[in-house]
Amino acid sequence: MRVSRRSLVAGLPGLLTACASSEAPRSLPSVVSPQADAAPPVAPEPSPAAVPAAEPDYRRIYAAITTDRFWIPAVNLRRIDPRFLRREVAYPRDDEPGTIVVDTAARYAYLALEGRRAMRYGIAVGRDEAFNLTGEAFVERKAAWPNWRPTPDMVRRDPQRYGAFRDGVPGGGRNPLGARALYLYQDGVDTYYRLHGTVEPWTIGTMASAGCVRLINQDIIDLYQRVPIGARVVILPPDVSVA
Repeated sequence: MRVSRRSLVAGLPGLLTACASSEAPRSLPSVVSPQADAAPPVAPEPSPAAVPAAEPDYRRIYAAITTDRFWIPAVNLRRIDPRFLRREVAYPRDDEPGTIVVDTAARYAYLALEGRRAMRYGIAVGRDEAFNLTGEAFVERKAAWPNWRPTPDMVRRDPQRYGAFRDGVPGGGRNPLGARALYLYQDGVDTYYRLHGTVEPWTIGTMASAGCVRLINQDIIDLYQRVPIGARVVILPPDVSVA
């Protein structure tokens, strides 16, 4: 399931645009006893399996974050399909806890937990399936508020949109990579694919990027805090899904 070096090199111009936003940065989720004096019957407590899981408090989970390096606005939950909001779910695969599995077909990223459970995040993936990475990779670098720079190919192809940013955009609230980024490598080589935040949370659940995997800023922060350098990442091909 690895991407061959030949295909990686052939697709490099597209790969280098993988983390671009769909828009350039703006200028600057029993029987009772018959005795009369018997104590009243006590209803048996339900078994754990009979207790429904509590619904996540999405207003809290996706509230504004004011304690980070930059302010992160609250997510407008009316603009995102609820099935793409973060939640812990049953997990059918046998991946080691700590493995990230990207289901591009269903638009989910899973972080495998103990006991066949997983934390599931909604994602946005590449507009063109040809440039969506598949196979196994590893997180070799993590960055908070990463810088972003359009590639020369992007500037050449659309100078009106990207020309003003040829020197790069520093980390911050207008940066297309959002609040955090996990950098994916194969065989020690940067694939130019990242799992990262977004300034366009309404695109979650769609094919909106040029190849990278976008998460809501609040979600990428949660994932960033849970996984270490060296974490294994499995990106499923478009015809395979976790469910």
